[in-house]
Parts: sequence; structure tokens; C-alpha cells
Amino acid sequence: MLFKKIKIKNIRSYEHAEIEFSSGSLLLSGDIGSGKTSILLAIEFALFGLQPGQKGASLLKTNTDEGFVELEFEIDGELIILKRTLKRKKTVSQDSAFITINGKTEECATTEMKNFVLQKLNYPLEFAKKTNLLYRYTVYTPQEQMKQIILEDPETRLNTLRHVFGIDKYKRIKENTVILASKLRENSRLYQGQILDLETRKNNLQERKNSVENIKKEIPKIESARLTIHKEKTKKETDLTDVKLKIEEKRKFEIEVEKTNVLLFSKKEQLIKFTKEIKSIEEKLQEATDSFNPEEFAKIIEEVNNKKNYKELLDKEINTFSNKISSLISKKYDLEKLKEKISSLKNCPTCFQDVSDNHKHAILSKTEEEMLNLDKEKELTDKEKESKDLLIKELILEINSLEMKKNSLQEVKIRLQTIQEDYQRKEAMEKQKSSLESDVKMLENQMLILKQNISEMKKFDQLLEIKTKEFEEIYNKERKLEIKKAEILREIRINENEINLIEEEIKIKEEVKMRLIYTIELENWLSGDFLDLIGTIERNVMIKLRSEFSNLFNDWFSILVPDTFTVSLDDEFTPIIEQQNYELDYNFLSGGERTAIALAYRLALNQTINSLLSEIKTKGIVILDEPTDGFSQQQLDKMRDVLAELNVEQLILVSHDQKIESFVDNIIRLKKDNLSTKVVV
Repeated sequence: MLFKKIKIKNIRSYEHAEIEFSSGSLLLSGDIGSGKTSILLAIEFALFGLQPGQKGASLLKTNTDEGFVELEFEIDGELIILKRTLKRKKTVSQDSAFITINGKTEECATTEMKNFVLQKLNYPLEFAKKTNLLYRYTVYTPQEQMKQIILEDPETRLNTLRHVFGIDKYKRIKENTVILASKLRENSRLYQGQILDLETRKNNLQERKNSVENIKKEIPKIESARLTIHKEKTKKETDLTDVKLKIEEKRKFEIEVEKTNVLLFSKKEQLIKFTKEIKSIEEKLQEATDSFNPEEFAKIIEEVNNKKNYKELLDKEINTFSNKISSLISKKYDLEKLKEKISSLKNCPTCFQDVSDNHKHAILSKTEEEMLNLDKEKELTDKEKESKDLLIKELILEINSLEMKKNSLQEVKIRLQTIQEDYQRKEAMEKQKSSLESDVKMLENQMLILKQNISEMKKFDQLLEIKTKEFEEIYNKERKLEIKKAEILREIRINENEINLIEEEIKIKEEVKMRLIYTIELENWLSGDFLDLIGTIERNVMIKLRSEFSNLFNDWFSILVPDTFTVSLDDEFTPIIEQQNYELDYNFLSGGERTAIALAYRLALNQTINSLLSEIKTKGIVILDEPTDGFSQQQLDKMRDVLAELNVEQLILVSHDQKIESFVDNIIRLKKDNLSTKVVV
């Protein structure tokens, strides 16, 4: 893999920049804070996007809403361009991503682009869900991070390196194995609890089978007794049926008596009713004839009409008075308005001359006189209206009284007409009365005959009770045998179902027993042989890695410092610094020596990972960020040897030391002016 070009817009201190990368060694030169490291962060963002915990605001230029990074690189003969954009909304987040392969561009999700990059770089798939640690320790590691890993406590450093080397899987395997073994032991205890009663259930099964066989022997005996009783029950049932037929015949006579009695009662009621109605019609006709006087009724109607006509005339007069009163009130209101207007008038509205007080007084006097006349006229009209209102009230009382008399006579008239109509039906009612009297005599004779028949058949009531009791006794005997047989059959079904359930349960418990045996064997193998095997593999891998790492670490360090110093790594990959067989504390070294330790550790780690993961496609690139911080002039001279020893296709350095410029093939100079970084040509 080789970087070709990067374009950035609104990234950190850059408004817009385009940088081309060449093969060999390349130096990003500039003062401290000029934006050199921003180029490296932009490259990392283009490849992997925002990392967990990294905020988009740390990349997007302040006071801008959008920005992007476009990285062009070559890998396996393909020219690939990655473009990622940032957008500011409530927070700054990744907006869109584009991949261009040999000129063909496609948009994709940010996570899809990361997976694409990991696949192209041939990084292990396990790094897909991790931060880009492998890239940080093989290609680009900020110097302060390498110093940090050296100063970490041994356990944290060892776990970090396990993660970077990709061998933390052994630790996870052991942890997961312990969890699995614990789960298997738990399952074993569960299985043991499930099969505790296995033998008891087997014995219970045999007992139930024997019980079913014994119960089945009772069925033929019960069936034989039931058939004998059934024949006797059939004879009793025939006798009972004959008696019931006689009782049914008697019941029909009784029903006929009831019907005849009801009909007789109805006829007698009708006879009484007709008698009363005929008498009532005669009495009502006489009473109505005496109460109604046609001449009086006509006179009252005429008087009511006359008074209503008179009331209508009075209503019209009152309406006239009301209109007149309204007109007088309106005129008085207009005069009051005129009075107010004259009082406030200063100039004549026609000639615009001043209006004298005498003239205004004359007009006001005349107006007041007119208002006084209106009040008098209104008072007279009100009195006349009140008089008419009183007369109307009296007239209404008289009309209401006459109306009540008229209505009363009207009711008598209507009742008289109705009674006269009923009187015309009197002759027909008398004929019906005569017919009813004949029907009553005939029904009374029929009742006597029916009662005699019922009396003769009462003997069957006692016989029915005897036959019913005999039938119920024989029926109950048969029913008890049927119930007993049903109970036996039910008990057999229950036992057979229980036998099936027990057999199924025993089958399941036998399967559980087999799983228990397998689980115990598996747990013993995992807790013993398998954990020992994983531990041996892990130790051998770590020993090999530490040996290779330690040798490379000493080789790089020996280039940067005098021969009096030697370095190595202990079992926890902690640097051990010795001078003339005395171990030195890292914290008591000079700044340049600590930087040399970190740089040597960084380069050794890079080579170890590239050796272990030999198929990754970033082996030819190394990026060093301020690798000479605190170096003496002698150590700076040694950097030429370090760079020559690296022997990589593409080396990118970030430094503000001018001496480094003579060690590299190409230089890109950066300068910040007014908070904006530009590439100096």
C-alpha cells in the first residue's frame, strides 16, 4: 500500500489543502502547531472514520458547518480514493462516505467503508469491531501514546499488547472455558436432580401395569350382572308405560274439565256484562237527555264570539297607543340631542358666523317647551292605554268563564251522541244474552259427565306410584353397575395415561442420564487437558513474541544511544534498561533517552507485528510523529542510520528539527498564518 494524495477541506486549521505523497522518505516540516499532525489525523480519519470516544468537533474546523477528507492510495495494483465528510448539526458527525475504485465511485455507509478498508489492508476480521490499534502500532503511533504504554502498570500493558498482537483470544478462551466449565457443573447438578427418582419411577411403572391387569378382570363380571338386570328393567318399563297411558287419558279429561270450566266462567261473565251494559245504557241516556239544553249551548257560543271580537278591537287600540308612545319618546330623544348640539354650538354651520347666546337661549327655550308638551301628551296616552289594558283583562276572564261552560255542554252533547249509538245496539245485546243463557246450561251438563269419568280413573294414580317406584329401583341397580363399569374403565384410562407419562418421563430421564455422563466427561476434559493445552500454547506464543520483540528493541535502541546502555523486556514486556550491569529507572532517564526508549519500542513493536501478521498490506509504510523530541545533536545524527535501517517503501516523518531535512528524500513545508494552515511551495 502506498499513499498518493490527500485533499482536505475545513479540517482543524486547514481551510483547503492538497498534498501529494511520493515514494521513499517524506518530511512534513513546520513550526510547532503549524498543522503537521493534522495531516496524519486526516489520513487516519479517511481510512477508519471517527474512533470510539473521538468527537467530530476535534476534526471539523471551528465556525464551519461542513468538511471532508479525500485520500488516494494504491494497493495491489488498484487506485482507490476514500472520501469521508463531516457535518455540524447539534453535534459534529460523519455525514457520508464514498469509495472510488479505478475511476468508479459508489456511496456507502461509514461502517461499510471501514470494513472495506480492513479487508483491503488484510487486517484480521477480529479488528472490525475494535479501535484501529493495529494501524496505530504498525503504521502511525503518536509519540506520547508509546511513552504511555511503557509507563502503564504491567497488567494493563500486557492486556494492551495481547490485544494488539491478536492473542488476547487465548485469555478469552481460558475465561470462557472457566465460565463454560462452571455452566457444565451447574448443568450436571441439574441433571443429577432430574434423575434422582429414576429407579423409583421404574418401580412405580411396574406396579401400575400390574394394577391395570387386575382391574380389567372385574369388567366381565359387571357386564353379566348388568344384562340380567336390564331384562327385568325392560318388563317393569312396559308395565309403567301402560299405567302412564291411563293416567294420560285421565289427564285429558281433567284438561277438558279445566277448559269447560274456563269457558263456563267466561260465558257467565259475558252474561253479567251484557245485563249491566243494557241497564247502564238506559240510565246514561236518561241522564244525558236531562243535562243538555241546545238553546243554552247556542246562546253561549254566540256570546263568546261577540266578546272575542270586542277584545280584538281593544287590542288594535292598545297597539295604536303603544306606537304613539314610541313616537313621542323618539321625538323627545331627538329634541334632547338638538338641545345638546345647540348648547355646544359656537358657529353657524351654514354661514360660519358666531351664534349669540340670546339666539341660542331662544332656540333652547322653544325646544324645552316642545319637550314639555311631548311629556304631557305621553302621560295622557299612557293613562288611556292602561284603561284599555284593564278592560281587556276583565274581558279575558269573562271569555274564559264562558269557554268553560261551552266545553262542559260540548262534552254532554258528545256523550249523548255516543249513548244514543249504544242504545241502538241494545236489541242485539239482548239476543246475545238469551244465547249465553242456553250455552251456560249446556256446559254445566258437560261438566257433570267429565267429573264422573275422572272419578272412575283415580285408582291409576296409586298404581302409577307403585310401578314408578319398582322401575326406579331396578333402574338404579342397572345405573350403579354402569357407573361402576365406567369408573373401572376411567381408572384403567387414567392408569394407562399415567403409564404412558411415566414411560415418557423415564425415557427423558434416561436421555438426561446420558447427557449427565457426557457433561461430566466434557467438564473434566475442559477443566483439565484443554485449559492446560491453551495455557501451554499461550506461554509458547508469548515467549516467542517477547524474545523477538526484545531483540529488535535492543537493536533499535543500540543505534540511538551509546554502547554502555543495553535494553531488554521482562515477562510483562516492561523495558529493562541497564548500564554496566546496573538497572536504571525509566523515570530517571533524560528526555532524549526516554524518547529513544519509546522510539525503539515503537519500531520493534512495528516489526514484531509485521512479522506475526505477515499478510497485512501496510508493512511498507511507517509514519513517525516527532520521533526526535528531546534528542541531542548526537542522537539526531543517529536518526540517519535509523531511517536507513527501516528500509520501507514509504516513510512519512513529522518534525520541526531542520537537521532531519537532510535525512529525507522529499519535504513538504507547512505554515500557519491567521489561524489557517497552508502548504508552502
